[in-house]
Amino acid sequence: MALDNVTKDITNSVKASVKAIEAERDAEVAKILAEADSVISDMKAKEDKKLKEAIEQLGRQVLSSAELESKKIVLSKKKEILEKAFAGSLASLESASAATRKKQYKQMVDAAKKVIDNPKAYCAKGESITAEDIGVSKLEKVSSITGGLILENKDGTIQVDMQYRTILQTVWDREMKGLSDILFG
Repeated sequence: MALDNVTKDITNSVKASVKAIEAERDAEVAKILAEADSVISDMKAKEDKKLKEAIEQLGRQVLSSAELESKKIVLSKKKEILEKAFAGSLASLESASAATRKKQYKQMVDAAKKVIDNPKAYCAKGESITAEDIGVSKLEKVSSITGGLILENKDGTIQVDMQYRTILQTVWDREMKGLSDILFG
């Protein structure tokens, strides 16, 4: 019986040691799992923050890109409107009555005579004016001019370009800011 008691004591002692080791193991596993959960939670929070910041940045980029595209469209339309206004103004000048064009041509010649004595003039082929009508020494009709005059001295070294397109472009360039403000506020 003594041997049974010793065996029982050893078995109980081993069982108690196993239970203690298992309890220690379970405590260590719980501690490791808790640490892992904490690290995972921290990593998830950091990644969630990075993701939120990336989404916000992407949203700002998309918004900025959309605003830029919108501005491009508006500028394109403004340019289109200005080009139509220029073309309309030029067409209006070129299609004015013959009497109006004749009067304007006389004014152009008078202005050019401050630089050129007795100028020679070039005008559009379809014009019905003569050299005498506008006060020039000679008048040549050329297809490259659509409206207005090019005035030149006798030897051709000085030219004054008074074509409607040139005059309108000069005024247009000089007054573009004011035109834009008037048209687009």
